[in-house]
Amino acid sequence: MFSKILLAVNAVAKEPLEDQIVKSSLIQALSKWLLTLRNRHFLLLDTIVLAIAPVLALAIRLDDSFSLAPYLGGLIQVTILFVPLKLVVLYACGFYKRYWRYASIDELEQIVMLMAGIGILQTISFNVVYYLNDFWVNSLPRSLPLLDTIISFLFIGGIRFSIPVLNRIKQRNLKFYRRDRVLIVGAGCAGISLVREMQQSPWLGFYPVAFIDDEPEKLNLQIRRIPVVGDRYKIPEVVHSLHIRRVIIAMPAVPGRVIREIVDICLSVGVPTSTLPGLNEILTNRIRVGSVRDIQIEDLLRRESIQTDVRKVREFLQGKKVLISGAGGSIGSELCRQVLKCRPAEMMLLGHGENSLFAIQQELERILQVLQQEGEPSDPIPQIKIFIGDIRFFDRLEYLFQQFGPQVIFHAAAHKHVPLMESHPPEAIANNVRGTKNLLDLALKYGVENFVTISTDKAVNPTSIMGASKRVAEMLVLQAAQKSGKPFVVVRFGNVLGSRGSVVPTFKQQIAQGGPITITHPDIRRYFMTIPEAVQLLLQAAVIGRGGEVFMLDMGQPVKIIDLAKDMIRLSGYEVDKDIEIVFTGLRPGEKLFEELFIPGEEYERTQHEKIIKVKNASRIVPEQVEFKVEALCKAATKNDPNLIVFLLEQLVPEYMPDYLNVEGQKSTVDSNTNPLNTTQNPPSNQLSVPAITN
Repeated sequence: MFSKILLAVNAVAKEPLEDQIVKSSLIQALSKWLLTLRNRHFLLLDTIVLAIAPVLALAIRLDDSFSLAPYLGGLIQVTILFVPLKLVVLYACGFYKRYWRYASIDELEQIVMLMAGIGILQTISFNVVYYLNDFWVNSLPRSLPLLDTIISFLFIGGIRFSIPVLNRIKQRNLKFYRRDRVLIVGAGCAGISLVREMQQSPWLGFYPVAFIDDEPEKLNLQIRRIPVVGDRYKIPEVVHSLHIRRVIIAMPAVPGRVIREIVDICLSVGVPTSTLPGLNEILTNRIRVGSVRDIQIEDLLRRESIQTDVRKVREFLQGKKVLISGAGGSIGSELCRQVLKCRPAEMMLLGHGENSLFAIQQELERILQVLQQEGEPSDPIPQIKIFIGDIRFFDRLEYLFQQFGPQVIFHAAAHKHVPLMESHPPEAIANNVRGTKNLLDLALKYGVENFVTISTDKAVNPTSIMGASKRVAEMLVLQAAQKSGKPFVVVRFGNVLGSRGSVVPTFKQQIAQGGPITITHPDIRRYFMTIPEAVQLLLQAAVIGRGGEVFMLDMGQPVKIIDLAKDMIRLSGYEVDKDIEIVFTGLRPGEKLFEELFIPGEEYERTQHEKIIKVKNASRIVPEQVEFKVEALCKAATKNDPNLIVFLLEQLVPEYMPDYLNVEGQKSTVDSNTNPLNTTQNPPSNQLSVPAITN
């Protein structure tokens, strides 16, 4: 059966070339004529065919005994009654404001609903006239209104849908475009939408040949004239049999392990592979050919998307004044895009990098233009404001609060580079600690309603200045929540793929230069999340936070950096150690072999979002006299005294270990550091004890 399908798909038309050219010319001429028709022309055509419909209905009803003369008077009266009724209903319902070239199931649904309503009205009006006994309609069959409605539906629908049908036949016959033969993996909504656009736009250079899908009930069926020829394990056979030039994975909702398996199969046969973005990226955008891109490392990491409650997020932010610090960064800029869609009253973009702020401002202005076109005229348009400033300077920030009066703050500004902050401790403290304290003090002073700050998994049992400084920032937020009773919360991130300072851009650059890829240690591993995941986590934390909690994403098991590097080399079309080498350079100052997610003593539980976890007792384990010690720490930073900074951090963060574990010590425990959230795994006997999660 499988071989028969492949032969059918690969078959060529047997008609002579001259006949194909003549047929194509006729179709093009007819299609061109139909496309010139406007709604006023359709109104004239409808008047003619609707006037004919009662005669045809009577002919069908009477069959062989049909004779026009006895029924002529009744037909004239019925036609005078029915035609205006139909035209009035169609016109009043906006039927003559449609562009029929792109007619779809929506237009068909409208025609069915309108004709059903017309049928009811015709039957009622016919029976009223019938029982008056003063008209000739008494001679007509009582089923005439129903038959007339059916014929009218066929006429009107046929005329309209002949336009897209002829246009599709015309495109099918266009042979002069050079097009790659494409295999679509995924015969779901995304794959079908992709095929539809490829068929309607042959000049884009894609010729869909077949579907691959793992659902057995779809096998051997055709969708948009494209057969489903097998599951993913048939890809090598299909690629060779159908001379496939490209494979496109159209499954935006599947996890990364499925993408990885399909990519490995495609790489084994040497066929170029592309994909559609994940659900987090495309959100509400329509699937189209322009969405197709090369496989990225984020696709192999892809997890099930967080089920964002868009309605609650919009209700929470709509009409409010929102301040975003670090708005020009990778996380901050994506946060700006998502917040804007929730239509706040005003957005203040805070940062000290003028170029990055200018870039995101220009992008948001373009998004605003789209929102204005798509929204209702009554919808308020958010105002976007820029404030160039440094969070380290209290007076400058206070001027911002006085002028803007924020209600919600997303604090994304921070120094995040571990080795650089290890070399510049005063800068880490000034920005990450002093800057956060300044924002919190002003938030409490000016009555900010919600405060969400970004932290990192490096703040857990930190071995670096950066990690310890972020842990202190966490304490400040938790203490402010405890003191004020307001929903001030912390969100811990893993390593964010695609963000500035992420290992992925570094690897890409090294691959582009021909290698080698440099990795600090063969056993080093990290938790990863994508930018869309990070932003959704922030927005959800703002909605569900009650104050004093730490939220984080269930990121699964940590990823070995060497595996990440090998994947990127293969995705770039090279072979590991043959084309691109991997070189180990040794751990850098402040760097750990593995990251941890929870601090001893923290109690954590899942929220209503399955992938989001919170530490419910976070504010109760903040050390005493935090403010006094933080003030001393900030003064040490002002005096540029690294030794005093390290000493004070040890007092504030008991778990801070400035002399990080040696490589052998970490290597002995790295394999036992599994994610405690993964309840399906049986941990080894030497695993560190972790409290159970409460549901």
